[in-house]
Amino acid sequence: MWPFIAFMTSARVAAEASHAHFVYHPRMLYSSSLWLHSLLRWAVLLTGAVAWFRSIGGATAKRPWTSKDELWGLLFIGTLDTEILVGLALYIFLSPFTKIAFQDFAGAMANASLRFWAVEHIAGMIIGIALAHIGRVKARKAATDARRHRLVTIFFGLALVAIIVSIPWPGLPVARPLVRF
Repeated sequence: MWPFIAFMTSARVAAEASHAHFVYHPRMLYSSSLWLHSLLRWAVLLTGAVAWFRSIGGATAKRPWTSKDELWGLLFIGTLDTEILVGLALYIFLSPFTKIAFQDFAGAMANASLRFWAVEHIAGMIIGIALAHIGRVKARKAATDARRHRLVTIFFGLALVAIIVSIPWPGLPVARPLVRF
C-alpha cells in the first residue's frame, strides 16, 4: 500500500505490516533481475546481429546509409545500455557469486566459476559495450556512407564477438540456461 514498504528488508517487520501488498525480498529481486538480464541477452544479440548484417549488406551492395541502419544501431546500443544497467545491479548489489568473490578476491581467482563471474564476464561485456559505442560514434561522424557501413561492420562485429564469448552458454562450466522461466 505505501511505497516505502517495498524497501523493507526484514521479514519480521514485513510480517508485522499486514496491510502491505508488496514486500521487498532480496532473493526475489535477484531472481527477477537475473530473469530480466537473461531475457535482455537475446534482445542484445538480435539487435546487434540485425545492425551488423545490415552494415555488411550496405557495404557490399554499396547502398546509402539509411534511417533503418541508424535505427538498428540505436536499438543495439539501447539494449546494450539497458543490459549493462541490470548487469551492474546484479554484479554490485545482488549476485551471491560476486559477494563471495569480493570477500576473498585472491581465493576467488583460484576458482574458475567465481573468477568468471567476478572478472571475465564483466570484463568481456564492458569491452563489447565499449566497442559498440565507439563504432556508433565513429559511424555517425564518418564522411561517407561506405565508411559508415565499414565502421559498423568492424566495431559491431568485434563487440558481438566479445559479448558472445562472455556469455555463460550451456555446456560451459559456468553455464546458465538459454531461457529462464
